Amino acid sequence: MAMGWRRVHWVLFAVVSASFFLDGVLFSLVPTTIFLVEELAKLATVIFAVNSIAFMAGAFALGRLGDVVGRRLGLIISLTIYTLGALWFAAAYWIGVLDLVTALLSTSLINFGVGGEVGPAYAALAELSPPRRRGAAVMLAANFWNVGAAIIAALSLYYVELAADPRTAVFYTFVTAVALAALVFIARLHIPESPRWLLARGREAESRALVEKYGVEPPQREERRSLRGYWGRVAIFAAAFTAQLITYNIAAYYLPYAPGFAYGPDLAPLNVAVANAGAAVGAFLLMPLIDKSRRLAFLAAFAGGLATATALAAAHGGPPQLYLAVLFLNLVFSEWAWAAVSVLEAELFPTAVRSTAVGIVTASAWLINAAAVFTEGVLGAGPFFALLVSLWALGLAVAALWYVKGVESAGRRLEELV
Repeated sequence: MAMGWRRVHWVLFAVVSASFFLDGVLFSLVPTTIFLVEELAKLATVIFAVNSIAFMAGAFALGRLGDVVGRRLGLIISLTIYTLGALWFAAAYWIGVLDLVTALLSTSLINFGVGGEVGPAYAALAELSPPRRRGAAVMLAANFWNVGAAIIAALSLYYVELAADPRTAVFYTFVTAVALAALVFIARLHIPESPRWLLARGREAESRALVEKYGVEPPQREERRSLRGYWGRVAIFAAAFTAQLITYNIAAYYLPYAPGFAYGPDLAPLNVAVANAGAAVGAFLLMPLIDKSRRLAFLAAFAGGLATATALAAAHGGPPQLYLAVLFLNLVFSEWAWAAVSVLEAELFPTAVRSTAVGIVTASAWLINAAAVFTEGVLGAGPFFALLVSLWALGLAVAALWYVKGVESAGRRLEELV
């Protein structure tokens, strides 16, 4: 008999949500503040691209680590890494030694850690959540990334107004992130390990003890323990996530720094705040659908994204208020797409390699994202909008294929899906 939502689920959901909130804060620090650092702003494209490569490396390496050491310890390790990166950047900037090399290394360390969160976080939520609530749990927890990004962008605007010295504004922004990291670190020490992961590692007694302690659904032993036979799913999810990721990152973070952008880099903090506010709203709009049909949610996300991306390209160059309004709508569907892909990749791989699989999907998308950022710096804003629409069209084609041929996983136990 399927178990319902219990106190342990609320605790895990709260901690993972706080983790994604912090990820959004940390990932957004550089795009929302670098325009204040004149000597680095002109190299923003290079910094963003290198950061993307670091995010990719973190997703791959720490995703694998999450399958070796467990979901709980994996999350603690990733948090430690990106907190150290944020401290390094803030300290270097405050004492006046933030050159290009230091900026690249410290921000890449942040992104390495943030990228490493995804695998163990998705795996922990998927493995502990009841089947009927699994989709909403993964989607809403991941949505706190957008909430964190929007809030830190708004705070950076506030700090700029509060402090006449840009150095003070940047320092305040990073110190806020580090303080949040300390709180999340304490919370992570209190989350349980996944009983499914324990069983997959042969630690049956510990798995049973956690099931009895928290009254959660007991896991069943899985026969499959590798990614053999699952590479088709990896390819589908990687293609869809790449389309969503590139359109989201460049529209929300990188476009204000592109040559030919009509509104200039000064729009960057507001652009980040509005985009992520739209994404944050998007998750709640998808709630009625995500746990009824994964396939329909996937298809609807990319159909809406294509329509609004086309409208965004048309709005560029017009009144900034109109542009930002359409950006908000486009990011609503971007969140739908991210949520749909995230839930599918979290539940459609064996427990023994679930975190690794999520890491591979994430790393594949971020590798291509790095190339896209370099391309944007060369081609400028105009060709980017053509790329934006094309990628949404690609995502829609992938979603349509999954709608026809893919697995409907809503409401089913994880063991049924592998």
